[in-house]
Amino acid sequence: MTRTTTSGAAMTANPALLLILGAAGVPLLRGLPRRTLMAAVPVAGLVLLWALPEGAASGLQFLGLELIPVRVDALSRVFATGFLIAALLTMVYAMHLRDTLQQATILVYAAAAVGGTLAGDLVTLFVFWELAGLSSAFLIWAGRNERSHRAATRYLAVQLLSGLLMLAGIVLRVQSGAGLEFGHLGLDAPGGALILAAIGIKCAFPLLHSWLTDTYPEATIVGAVALSAFTTKFAVYTLARGFAGTEMLVWIGLVMAVFPIFYAVIENDLRRVLAYSMINQLGFMVVGVGIGGALGINGASAHAVADMVFKGLLFMSVGAVMLRTGTANGSDLGGLYKSMPQTAALCMVGAASISAFPLFSGFATKSLIMEAVGQEHLTVAWLLLLFASAGVFHHAGIKIPYFAFFAHDRGYRVAEAPLNMRAAMAMAAVVCVAIGVAPSLLYGMLPYAVDYAPYTTAHVINQLQLLLLAALAFTVLVRTGLYPPELRSVNVDADYVYRRALPQGWRALSRAADAGRGRAGPVLRRRSKEIWEIATGPLRPGSRVAGPWSTHLMVWWTALALGAMLLLAFL
Repeated sequence: MTRTTTSGAAMTANPALLLILGAAGVPLLRGLPRRTLMAAVPVAGLVLLWALPEGAASGLQFLGLELIPVRVDALSRVFATGFLIAALLTMVYAMHLRDTLQQATILVYAAAAVGGTLAGDLVTLFVFWELAGLSSAFLIWAGRNERSHRAATRYLAVQLLSGLLMLAGIVLRVQSGAGLEFGHLGLDAPGGALILAAIGIKCAFPLLHSWLTDTYPEATIVGAVALSAFTTKFAVYTLARGFAGTEMLVWIGLVMAVFPIFYAVIENDLRRVLAYSMINQLGFMVVGVGIGGALGINGASAHAVADMVFKGLLFMSVGAVMLRTGTANGSDLGGLYKSMPQTAALCMVGAASISAFPLFSGFATKSLIMEAVGQEHLTVAWLLLLFASAGVFHHAGIKIPYFAFFAHDRGYRVAEAPLNMRAAMAMAAVVCVAIGVAPSLLYGMLPYAVDYAPYTTAHVINQLQLLLLAALAFTVLVRTGLYPPELRSVNVDADYVYRRALPQGWRALSRAADAGRGRAGPVLRRRSKEIWEIATGPLRPGSRVAGPWSTHLMVWWTALALGAMLLLAFL
């Protein structure tokens, strides 16, 4: 494989390092200078990223292996661009905070995603992989309550497990002589299965996903926005780089796209609804990576970038509601459009984008994936994704704005979101509309040339019909009382294993051990005492061994012992 090598200066000109330096400066400033730095660092990172030439920087030697800290191509550039835009939006959203730890941590977290995206070798990727897990855990701990503490501990354990699997896979590759270059890995390559498992955890594959729905709703208001952008999309990038065209991923992605719909519909916590919605959207991206080829990778990349923005916008909207009302439960909200009309309008832009309405970003990006599946003639997969598209409109496109801002008026009369929050939401909304209205802005950055036009009459009409029927179904279900009501409840899925099954199993095992000890304990103690008495009998006073021995017998035993030692010494 040929690789273009750039000068050593490009190696140090890493936007990730710039973000880390900016993070170090945030706690040292106050007021306007700090807010200026928070906004300027991601913008400077974008400028630096696009100034870097394509190719790999001069490598470093580490234990006889070549490391490539910076490698720029179209795939890494488009993901890094999305991460830096998301970092800018999140930093603007966080300007009202007095908690400099959160603000600095977000920049470090974004730096980890950007640095991992630009990594040209697996060791550099691993370093940023672990940094992303560690830094993001602080955004959950920052909730400073018992629930967030426990959630962050579980989150960190899962992220460390992912890192250990990746490290094991890297070691196997090095031992086999496959090298450290981070290119296409494949499932059958040495260590490929372990690395895929590590990515699967971070990407929330089915049965490995419960960490996401368990922990994201426990993060701080700003922390949840950052979490929605970086960890999972970093995993999607790694999947696209290392496992493009792996057929198994198509079916994994389909499961991810479909099953969260049913949980999101019955969930009361709107941030948890968005967490399930995130898994749903990740499913589309994983399907695109599994399809592979120009259209599949373009679709996964474009939808990942769009999702960073519109999912962030939805988390921002719900976060603004939480800031003013103190809750994100649908059962406690409603009627907020009267007090927070701007937040409600911006939330609806995010809802339209994730639902793939024409003229919004999701329409331009999700269509690429649907087209890739259609060109492969995967009819079942195409129908399941169509169902998933209708489902996401139900739980994210309608449910979030409906229960938060409309539905039953709960009597909240609160102030609008702070100005910086509304500014961040407005910026995200502009990006959503810009991508939807002019898809070429994003298409031009994708890894492969795009020969696809989303705005055909047939496509627009078909999508509007799908959305209209989904809206009609929601209306009928709500009006007839068949739609699952918003109830204060805790829904568990795969986390049942560690929330219920493991604790119950441990308690049952402990009870069985106690009962067994009660029955077998006296017998074992009696038998042990008998064995002890037999074993120590010859050593007791008056026994043959403990009694007085004659001198000549002692001399013989001493001679035998010395002879045995000499024999062992000469053998």
